[in-house]
Amino acid sequence: MKTLEKQLRDAKKIMIPYIMAGDHENGLDGLQETISLLENAGATAIEIGVPFSDPVADGPVIEQAGIRALQKGVTLTKLIVTLKNVKTALPLILMGYANPIYQYGLEKFVADAVETPVKGLIVPDVPKENQDFIAPFLEGSDIALIQLVSLTTHEDRQKMLVDGAEGFIYAVAINGVTGVGASYSDELDGHVARLAKLTDLPVCVGFGVSSQADVDRFYKVASGVIVGSKIVRDLHDGKSDEVASFVAEAVK
Repeated sequence: MKTLEKQLRDAKKIMIPYIMAGDHENGLDGLQETISLLENAGATAIEIGVPFSDPVADGPVIEQAGIRALQKGVTLTKLIVTLKNVKTALPLILMGYANPIYQYGLEKFVADAVETPVKGLIVPDVPKENQDFIAPFLEGSDIALIQLVSLTTHEDRQKMLVDGAEGFIYAVAINGVTGVGASYSDELDGHVARLAKLTDLPVCVGFGVSSQADVDRFYKVASGVIVGSKIVRDLHDGKSDEVASFVAEAVK
């Protein structure tokens, strides 16, 4: 069992905040500060976005955060260098698109990433059928390749996606991009519960989770939640105390 899965299983409640690497007034120099804020608030793990010019899975809040980070000169290479010096007991999860990883060099990327606290990897623009571009390099490492599973996907495909999955299952709660204020269907809870029955891995719900009510709702049918746009927006607006309080309240 890889570290990410073990630490998530050991948690009473799983709360994974998402942040954009370098979207800080001090760029990547502020990454340690943000990670420490979330860790001290009680986060179970932290998902870190890699800024990219064409973020097809991201809504406007995270897309704008990526643009701000790119304007500060943030690259995947610089992020990995920064992460090698980050101090945290939490598993970090990189969310990056295929192009920057490919340009970095797949073997080199994995070799460098294992020297950081990164324990999970999400590549949202590559379906499972094509993940063999990176999966062989991750074999034998402590980095789990996370599967995104749409809750409206046919059950046969859901079974295929969770088969052999690592770390946790990322349950995508909406049809669309990330964002605050998503409108969830009445059938969503049932979709989450059925997905959870297909796997022994923790199932964490993300995309649109933005309130304590959302968090409480999904804790009833899943192992945990992933909160992105709300965290990114509030941090950018200087509301670090509110972010810390939100995370702390979610894991009470």
